[in-house]
Amino acid sequence: MRLCFLVEEHYRHDGMPNEVIGQLTAWGHQVDVVRPGGSLLRMDGLVRAGAHDAWVLKTVSGGPGLTLLEAAAAAGTTTVNDARAIRGVRDKALAAALGSARGLPLPPTYALARPELLARIPDAAYPLVVKPADGSSGRGVHLVPSPDRLAALLPALAGEGMLIAQPYVPNSGTDIKVYCVGGELYATERRSPLHPDAAVRERRVPLPAEVAEIAARVGEVYGLDLYGVDVVLGPDGPVVVDVNDFPSFRQVPDAAARVARAVLDLARAGGGGRPVPVPGPGARSYTLPVAVPLQVGAGDGA
Repeated sequence: MRLCFLVEEHYRHDGMPNEVIGQLTAWGHQVDVVRPGGSLLRMDGLVRAGAHDAWVLKTVSGGPGLTLLEAAAAAGTTTVNDARAIRGVRDKALAAALGSARGLPLPPTYALARPELLARIPDAAYPLVVKPADGSSGRGVHLVPSPDRLAALLPALAGEGMLIAQPYVPNSGTDIKVYCVGGELYATERRSPLHPDAAVRERRVPLPAEVAEIAARVGEVYGLDLYGVDVVLGPDGPVVVDVNDFPSFRQVPDAAARVARAVLDLARAGGGGRPVPVPGPGARSYTLPVAVPLQVGAGDGA
């Protein structure tokens, strides 16, 4: 197969997606890499129907890559993930509206175009988490403990564009990150960006049934195939605090091979036929398996 990967400069040297590209190449597939943030692109020559079996996006939220992916989709090319689905989660204000309407457990969300409008949020909503609506990788996330601390934060928020604000969900300082790849779910715990001093080592953890159900529902609600979900365990149960298309898949066993195989399967299926996500192979009672080498047959790279 011939694939096109859109890779932002931010991820130029990252294992994800470079290891996936290496795995696909080793299986005999042709992978073209386009760096939308560092290239002069002639659109009428770049996006041609039938030139690639699928396009794959690994870029920062505010970068130009999604525009290119949407152009490829408009030309009839399969995209991973679906371009409309990516738009639906990269705009966090839109993601909050879509998720809440479909019953996902999300915090109440305010959207605002200017940071000074934060002053209109009721005092009862504090402590408040404020972040850019197009943020990624923890960029620009702020915890505002009380209204009187808001004024000092306004200069840092200037120029961020659309913002969202959500009441802080009390938690232990640990996020659960659930990855979905190839219809399988894997969970890790890691330090919350709101609690930089918490002593948390990133590691694979058991996946509670309630969190697994929510993570599977996220893929259905937003139409994603490869994705990550950040969940905090609040006093009233799990709460979804972020959704990412094509995340790092850290701690997923044999991640490069699993993601590469998922990309091929989606390309062959035309981006459809998403399986219902289930815990990874070997899991019992939603407990993650130990690392097991992925068996790649001779036909897997064909």
